[in-house]
Amino acid sequence: MILNILKNRFTLALAGFIDDPESYLDLIRPSQDAKFGDFQANFAMPLAKKLSRVPREVANEIVARLKIDDLCQPPEIAGPGFINLRLRNEFLADMLRKAVNDENRIGVALIEPSKQKTYIVDYSGPNVAKPMHVGHIRSTVIGNALARMLRFQGHRVITDNHLGDWGTQFGMIIYGYRNFLDREFYQKNPVEELSRVYRVVRQKADESNEEIAAAVLAETAKLHAGDVENLKIWNEVLPHSMDEINQIYQRLHISFDYTLGESFYHNKLGDVVDDLLKSGIARETDGAVGVFFDGEEVPMLIRKKDGAFLYGTTDLATIRYRLETFKPDAILYVVDFRQSLHFEHLFKTVRLTGIENIELTHIKFGTVLGEDGKPFKTRSGDTVGLNGLLNEAEKRALEIVRSNDKSGFSETEQLETARRIGIGAIVYADLSQNRESDYVFSYDKMLAMNGNTATYMQYAFARVRSIFVKGNIDIQEIRTKTEKLVLTEPAERALALELLKFGEAIGLALRDYRPNFLTAYLFELANKYSVFFEQCPVLKAADDNLKTSRLLLCDLTARTLQKGLELLGIETVERM
Repeated sequence: MILNILKNRFTLALAGFIDDPESYLDLIRPSQDAKFGDFQANFAMPLAKKLSRVPREVANEIVARLKIDDLCQPPEIAGPGFINLRLRNEFLADMLRKAVNDENRIGVALIEPSKQKTYIVDYSGPNVAKPMHVGHIRSTVIGNALARMLRFQGHRVITDNHLGDWGTQFGMIIYGYRNFLDREFYQKNPVEELSRVYRVVRQKADESNEEIAAAVLAETAKLHAGDVENLKIWNEVLPHSMDEINQIYQRLHISFDYTLGESFYHNKLGDVVDDLLKSGIARETDGAVGVFFDGEEVPMLIRKKDGAFLYGTTDLATIRYRLETFKPDAILYVVDFRQSLHFEHLFKTVRLTGIENIELTHIKFGTVLGEDGKPFKTRSGDTVGLNGLLNEAEKRALEIVRSNDKSGFSETEQLETARRIGIGAIVYADLSQNRESDYVFSYDKMLAMNGNTATYMQYAFARVRSIFVKGNIDIQEIRTKTEKLVLTEPAERALALELLKFGEAIGLALRDYRPNFLTAYLFELANKYSVFFEQCPVLKAADDNLKTSRLLLCDLTARTLQKGLELLGIETVERM
């Protein structure tokens, strides 16, 4: 919020001074040390180099052009040409008042209409033939957070869960259904039995059983060719798998605008291959069809020798459909780093067809590791199921809630609080990482009451809200009071500045699609509030005006924490 205002003022000061002021505005940043002010503009040095002038002279000339008296105290020029800015308390108080009065957006403006875009966010995308596991958590929660933040900024966002509901995995399920199914157990627990037969068939195929491997391919080919019996099995088992997947999404409070799996695009694949052949973008090689790229030996295959299509073919058909149906400005694929080459080839192929005016981005992420530093597995060596992961988090959170309960929670309240804390802990632990890094999964760390965890954020929110309960304060009444906010104490001022950086934190998180910038902001905000709470009495403030001012700061902190966590897909709790 404040940073954008400062950038606008500096744009005017630089106009006519240089031709490209926009390229220097990112050098206006919050000061690392409060003794140098609140913000610092560091572009005098690179500008001076470009203009062959003395940096301090350039800084002086910029300051002379700068119309900023209503926002800041007179700017100071330090060192070789750093421009230090200290905001006026009156300006901060006015900005905070606007945030207080803004019920839904707490002072964060929508982006300008000219900058609003249509985004398609493609995320989660599990294979339907088997239960979701720990590997699916990253795509699911990263994609959900990005979609929420983009919508909050004012963009049109379309979420699509591109399910794997048509490939070789269904050939394995169909072959297992015919040959290894325990029908009695299938009637009682269809998803568990389908998972078992899938594992049996995959293991046998992996053991170089050529007969079973060939049979799986044959069943897949028959399904794709419209075989009546195979389609009947597919239509029977698909709803069972979807029910289990949807239960997990409900637990995570995640929904999609569209769930268009690979099967939706199957009848469009032939046209994609034919069009690429006709245009010369693809060509045959040893009976297969591929797209070749300059300087690369490995093509992107789009049809195999036996006529079967591949993931690349489906993804090209998906992009064609999305362009025709939704007319997006950007398509974001939240998929793990192992698919990097695939998306590199996919995007190159799209560009070869002449499509340039759309952003195509692979938002890659690392692996969830166990405490041994290896991919997170169960003791038996199986990949950890996502349902079991969520169950364990809720169970451990319930133990924490019960051991700390001093408020006399009912059993229902304990369970609901544990659900929010447990689920929130898993989501936040993932989002607080640099998404391209691997991270170690640890229940103890993610449920810790201190440090950069969801539990700490939820506790901070509950702690703020408890002030209003303890003081029997009507929040709505406090918000309508018109007294000026008081920012005389350093801790008050530091909290105020942090509160007004919320919109910038969201913008920073979306610049390179990294939710950890928002988690870092929320952690810093919670810490600033903790210092404020220790140093600035609220209910026992010296006078009513100061008490109201500090209560408004508390209220705004709670609302910002709640909105920030909501944008990450995490619920708050009123008591802990």
